[in-house]
Amino acid sequence: MSPSDRAEPPSTQWVGPARHELPLIDERGLVAARAADVALALAEDRGQQRWVIFLRPLPDRFRDGDLRDLRSAAMRGRAAFGPKDSIRDVLPAEVTEPLLEAVDRLLRELNRYDRTAR
Repeated sequence: MSPSDRAEPPSTQWVGPARHELPLIDERGLVAARAADVALALAEDRGQQRWVIFLRPLPDRFRDGDLRDLRSAAMRGRAAFGPKDSIRDVLPAEVTEPLLEAVDRLLRELNRYDRTAR
């Protein structure tokens, strides 16, 4: 079998529009990043190590991720509000509710984009 006959490995690169081509999704991601920054800073100040570890990757993923990364980060952010283990138990509503709202708005916009892109 010659090298040209071998199958190419699957691409790990995102194939789709760049974030700047979808300004509403980009803006929702940036709002979620700012809310995650606030929650992370307060969790660090309060020594909430479990939530620091959980939240640490989110702001950068919200800021810089492609659409697939945004959805993954948003789902992770939403998971912080679980019924048994919730970030609401350790941080005030003034911090958690803007994060929840930003993540939900981002997810709604991503879902809307997915419906129209099909």
